Amino acid sequence: MRAATRFGPTLPDGGTIGVVAPASGFHNRSEVLRGVEWWRSRGYNVKLGAGVFDRDDYVAGDAKSRAGDLMAMFADPEVHVIQCLWGGFGSAQVLPHLDMDAVAEHPKAVVGYSDITALHVGLLQGAGLATVYGYGLRGAGSPSTTSFTRERLLAVLRHGGQGSVPSNPDDPYLRPIRGGTVTAPLVGGCLWLLMQGMGTPFEVDLEGAMFFVEDHDEPPWVIDGILTQLALAGKLAGVAGVVVSELANCEWSEAKPEWPRTSSVEDVLERHLEPLGVPVLYGLPLGDGVHQAALPLGVEATLDADARTLTIDRPALAPVGGGGA
Repeated sequence: MRAATRFGPTLPDGGTIGVVAPASGFHNRSEVLRGVEWWRSRGYNVKLGAGVFDRDDYVAGDAKSRAGDLMAMFADPEVHVIQCLWGGFGSAQVLPHLDMDAVAEHPKAVVGYSDITALHVGLLQGAGLATVYGYGLRGAGSPSTTSFTRERLLAVLRHGGQGSVPSNPDDPYLRPIRGGTVTAPLVGGCLWLLMQGMGTPFEVDLEGAMFFVEDHDEPPWVIDGILTQLALAGKLAGVAGVVVSELANCEWSEAKPEWPRTSSVEDVLERHLEPLGVPVLYGLPLGDGVHQAALPLGVEATLDADARTLTIDRPALAPVGGGGA
């Protein structure tokens, strides 16, 4: 049973972004510095966690230290929004070391995607925290990040994300794999990470939820395998609707020629999702494509697959001073 939903504050003018590295560390120090300078250029303050510059092979220091940095940001009264450095690997390792009661007492939106899925799921189920699936600090400062992605991230953090989720400005086509309309809380993230959580205390709860599906650089047979596992585990039987990202680079390619003949990723989605009998919409820019529309999680949204729209009905952040349950 999910905890009552809690909402952190919106990002006010001149507010502070607290940055932590719960997963992998930086590759080049300039990746961190670029992100800091971008936030400051927009008039915001940045507070870096103690371990942001730590590196221990493929993670940013030991799990307890990473969890401690995250908890310190929740406790810091100067911090409005917590942004992860990036994903990579390792977010699930910090979950056993988090104080969910303290998170619930001091709710703040956590922003990140890909590997940060583990935190999105864990914080929602453990503390009822609404979060934001969006770029980390590295992405915010990257020269390849589009103005669409940056402005959407800012809009969600400043106002909570209520309203229509925008489509890809370069390719607005969306495909309704199954029509219909439904309203339910958005839950999910990167399929690979959701699969890793199976059988753990942090296993995703999709009963009655709008299942948000995202992944990238995985061929169709891998997507097929993960959806097969979720179905066999009973996770898909109770979903109210499904929202699928563009699944960037998930088609067959010469770089990953595992099979001489293969289903397309749309074939895989049709086989697994259409028989569920719920609305399914495919193609929103919610993952690792050229553009990304930051997405509130843990809040109610309405999917109208016939109209090809996803609308956030309740903002994921509350006006400053209005956080809590």
